[in-house]
Amino acid sequence: AVVSTQSTGVSMMAGSDFIKTSTGKESVNATFPVGLIMTRAIRHYYEQTGFKVGFKPAGGIRTAKDSLQWLVFMKEQLGDEWLQPHLFRMGASSLLGDIERQLHHYCTGRYANSAYDIGM
Repeated sequence: AVVSTQSTGVSMMAGSDFIKTSTGKESVNATFPVGLIMTRAIRHYYEQTGFKVGFKPAGGIRTAKDSLQWLVFMKEQLGDEWLQPHLFRMGASSLLGDIERQLHHYCTGRYANSAYDIGM
C-alpha cells in the first residue's frame, strides 16, 4: 500500500495527466483496494494543488458488470466529474465482446451463441 501511495504521488508531482493501476498484463491487475489508494491520492493531490489527475484501472475488467462497478466506485470516490473521459478511462480490451453480447441480448431478448450471431 505504501508503494502504491508513493508511486502515485511521485507520478502526479511529475506532471502525469493520468495514472493507471497496471499495464494490464500482470496476473493481478485492477483491484478495488489499489484503486481506493490511488483515487484517495488523486483527491488529496487535487485538494492540495487544484490539478485534476485522471485515473485508469487496467486489466481484469472483462464484463459490463465489472465496468459498472468501476463507474460506481469512481462516482463514490471522486464524484461525477471524474466519470468524464478526460478524467476516467478503463483499460479493458476484453470488455468489447461482453458489451456486444449484452447489446445483442437487449435488442433480441436472447444471448448470442457466437460472434456470428452478433454480426459486428
